Amino acid sequence: MIQTINEYQFSDAFHKMGRGEQFSYEGLKALYEYLEEYETGEQQIELDVISLCCEYAEYKSLKEFQEDYNQDYKSLGDIMDRTQVIMIDDTSFIIQQF
Repeated sequence: MIQTINEYQFSDAFHKMGRGEQFSYEGLKALYEYLEEYETGEQQIELDVISLCCEYAEYKSLKEFQEDYNQDYKSLGDIMDRTQVIMIDDTSFIIQQF
C-alpha cells in the first residue's frame, strides 16, 4: 500500500522521529522536491527518515563540506563529479554521502 504525502507531512515525519534538526527547513524542502522529481509512476520511494538522514547531509557552504571531507574538493563542480548535489540556495546544498 502506498500513501502519497505532501511537503508538510514529509517535514513532520522528520520531527516526529526526533530528526527535525538534521536538515534546515529549506533543506527539507529541497530534499522533498528532489525525491518527488526522482520518483516516477513505476519507481516509488518509501519514506524512511533514518535512512534519508544516513544517506544525505546538508552543508551551509563549500568550506563546511571541506571540513568533513577534504580540501581536494575545490568547487561544487568537483563534488558533483563525485556524488549527487541538491542545491538549496546560492551557497547551501545537500549531498548524497559517500
